Amino acid sequence: MKIKISHSQPEAGSPRRRLLDTATQLFYEGGIHAVGIDRIIAEAGVAKATFYNHFPSKDDLVVAYLEEIDRLGRAAVAALPKQPPRKMISAIMGRISEAVTAGGWRGCPFLNAAAEYPDPASPVRRAINARRVWYHDSLQNLLEKDGDPAPSVTAALLVALSDGLLESAYLDDADSVPALVRESVTRLLDRR
Repeated sequence: MKIKISHSQPEAGSPRRRLLDTATQLFYEGGIHAVGIDRIIAEAGVAKATFYNHFPSKDDLVVAYLEEIDRLGRAAVAALPKQPPRKMISAIMGRISEAVTAGGWRGCPFLNAAAEYPDPASPVRRAINARRVWYHDSLQNLLEKDGDPAPSVTAALLVALSDGLLESAYLDDADSVPALVRESVTRLLDRR
């Protein structure tokens, strides 16, 4: 999967942007711990001192990578056409289908990173948790507007469903995921 980076023009060719764009692709394609700083520096075309000027450690770069993916995901949700709550939930969940069928899907970048950083107190896990809290809260707010009797529980179920669909697309057949997304969201929301 080619992760599309959207950023402002002034930063487009900056060394920091090149490092982040390079790390984003390499981390997603090869795994965070498997990709060394020297490779990122070489492929980004910057000096080692430039790397450390922008990112004091590899973990700082990993956090920036996750925050960038989180920013892009939040922007994509914000750009969805405004609709009634249930349709918004379906549209948000439908983004899973778009991501996993675009080609090159290797699993959820947040779940992949969590597998490599087991310490829940690490800055990397805190960045992952911030994303998960935002996602849960966004769904919960929509569920509250839709009159769900237990919006926090239903939101937690949707987050778990999302996790499963994102990984199933990598392990099984990504082309089956759009139908699974539609069916599972409909069943979950109709049975509450």
